[in-house]
Formats: sequence, structure tokens, C-alpha cells
Amino acid sequence: CHPVPKPESRMEVCDLSPCPPRWKVTPAGPCSSSCGLGLAVQLVTCVQIHQGKEVLLEERLCPVAEKPLASIPCVIRMCSYEWSFSEWSECSTSCGNGIQTRQDFCLNLLTRKHVKPIFCRHFPKAIVVRGCSTGPCPEPVAGTGSHGAQLQTVTPATHLTTAVAAKETRYKDLDLLPSAVPREQTKTRGGEEVEIGAYCVQLGCGVCGKLFLNASGLINMTGVESGDCTVAIGRPLREEITVHILESSLNCSAGEVVLFSGRMMWRTGCRNLTLSPINSRTNTLIVKQRVLLPGNGVVLHYNSRTATKKYYQDCDKQLFGPQGEIVNPVRLPDRRQEVVCRTFINMAPRHRIAIRTLYVDLGNESNQTHFNYILVRDVSTMKTMVFHGKQQFVWQSTGSQAEIEFHE
Repeated sequence: CHPVPKPESRMEVCDLSPCPPRWKVTPAGPCSSSCGLGLAVQLVTCVQIHQGKEVLLEERLCPVAEKPLASIPCVIRMCSYEWSFSEWSECSTSCGNGIQTRQDFCLNLLTRKHVKPIFCRHFPKAIVVRGCSTGPCPEPVAGTGSHGAQLQTVTPATHLTTAVAAKETRYKDLDLLPSAVPREQTKTRGGEEVEIGAYCVQLGCGVCGKLFLNASGLINMTGVESGDCTVAIGRPLREEITVHILESSLNCSAGEVVLFSGRMMWRTGCRNLTLSPINSRTNTLIVKQRVLLPGNGVVLHYNSRTATKKYYQDCDKQLFGPQGEIVNPVRLPDRRQEVVCRTFINMAPRHRIAIRTLYVDLGNESNQTHFNYILVRDVSTMKTMVFHGKQQFVWQSTGSQAEIEFHE
């Protein structure tokens, strides 16, 4: 600046009035967590500069909307988690084949403490159920074995036929198909045919715990003992089920209720059940009735039709049989699909499902990713298990429904 004329130095009096109140923040303290997301506490105070000195003021004098947070998020380093397991239980049988189980835990590798399972949700989990054998069972002593329960005396077939005819007359105005009236199967007794529906009433088996697979049908859930009575309705994929309540003798004031549940719906009620139909929106439906007084219940009629909306993938499969083989769909490299292929398994409500791998190979160990796995879901608890690589497993459900997903 030498060539430029230098102005004269001078001093001017400045404004000596107090500065407006402001927030003051001290450096944050240590992070509350040694790994992962934590919180650090910082001291926030309201101060004012007056004649060059800092004066502490009440917080109400500072702008509330501009107050900094007293706690701020902090991460020292990311945590590492993995699945941990308890010891295997004893074999469930004293002889022959059984199962062993163990508990799973999500473990923080740094603190060696159990944390919520959600932290391990992206990591593969080893099996928690496996088969076991404790040796062959002894042969039964001749003459002491049970030959099965003896059948109770049933009402003569003529009486049963009369009851069935009365039931057909009662519902003749509904224009039901012949298969809708419960005369689907017969047993032969003494050269005469006995309708199984009435036969079960006499022996106490009833409809509870059964799976209905016809396109339409009549289900009478009255006359059962007090407690829960559950039935399931199943149809092929591409169909949906509609249920009409024809009669209801539920005691709503006493807490009796009926529940309808499917993969895409959940509905419960007691009053005005006959006014509107129930649509499952998918091909399966569970009906659970809870009664307190013996004899109460509902009578319902169901039918199926082509689904109005597509709720499945083209590679999905539906299984209802008591046993079967599941093979994951094979995709060609040049026709890769961005969908997850699933297999739905639905059994009668009184049954449970067991899945055992016969062969599995999801790729070389060096080529595994977290996106190449088999997922098995227990529908009743919505608990899932994931299997990678060549890991073989034995899996058992707690309810009568299961789903398998084949990823990548």
C-alpha cells in the first residue's frame, strides 16, 4: 500500500450498551456408549456481555426457539454383533428319534452382553432345533399293546340320514352346491353308509381343528364344547375366500367372539355378524371361535372366486398336503427377476409343520452375500430364521402355517 496515501489514525466512541442475551454452549462431555449410537451431554446457559464481561442470565431471557440441544448424538465406533446360543437341551425322547432345542441370543462382541435381537437381524443364524436319537426303543411285550380305542355306539344310520335330510331342508333356500352340505364322505358300518359329519358329532370330533379345501361349503361350529374352536379354509393361489355368517348364537355380553384372520386381513366381532360378508382377500382364512356356554356358536357358508387383486408372485407355490417336497425355483441368468419366490404351507389348525433339508447349496463360501439365503417364517409368531451356504437344518412351527422365501 506504499504508493497509496495513508489515512490519518483516529478513534471513535462505540456503543457501550449491553449486548442482547445469547446462548452459550460448553464442549460436550464423553459419549454415553462405548460403541454404536450414544449421547453426549453439553452445558447450555444464557449469558450477556456487559462492559466486556460475561454475565449469567435466566434462561427465559434468551430466545427459546434458538436453544441448542443439551444432549447430542455421538458415535465412537461401530458395534459388532453376532448370534450366541445356549447349550443343547436333552433329547425329547428316551428312545428312538426326537429333537433338541437351544435358545438364541444377540450378543454385543465388545461388551459381551445380550442386546435386542433387532441388532442381529442382518446376520445368519444357526439352527436352534435339530434331530437326535437315543437308540432303538425296546420291543413291546406280546399281548400288552393297545389295539386302538374302541368306537363308541353311534345312532343308527337311519336316524343320521333323517338328521342330514332335515339339515338339507333347512338350507335349501341358499342354493348351495351338494358339496356345501356336510355330506362329503361316508363310512360303512354294518353294510350301511354313515355320514361322517354326523358320525363325528356322535364321537365328539366335530369340525374343530379341520382344514376345508372345497370351493364352497357349510361349516357348523355350534354344538361344540366351551372353549376355542378353530377351522381353516384353503384354496389355490389366484383365488380369494368370502364367508357369510348364516346364524350366530354367541353370547356377546359374556365375551364370546369369533375371529377371522388371513395373510392380508384381521377381523373380530360378535354382534351383527350376519349383516355383511367377510372377504379374506387371499386364498386362505382362519376362523377361530371362543365360546363359554356349550352349544353356542356360528354357522357359516363360504365360497371362493378369482381374486380381484394379485397378491402373489408367479413363482409362489401353495402347499396343503400332510407332506411334500419343496424345491426352490431356478432362475435363468438372462431372465433375472427382482421378486422373492415364496412357498406357503397351510395345515389343519390342530397340526404342526416340520421342515428338514435334504440338500442345500447356496453358493461357494467365498461367494456368499447377505442377499443369498433361505428364510423360514412361523406365521403364528411371525418369527423368522435365515439359513446361508450349505447349512442343513430341521425346523418346526408353533402353529399350522409357515412360509419359505428363496432370496437371490
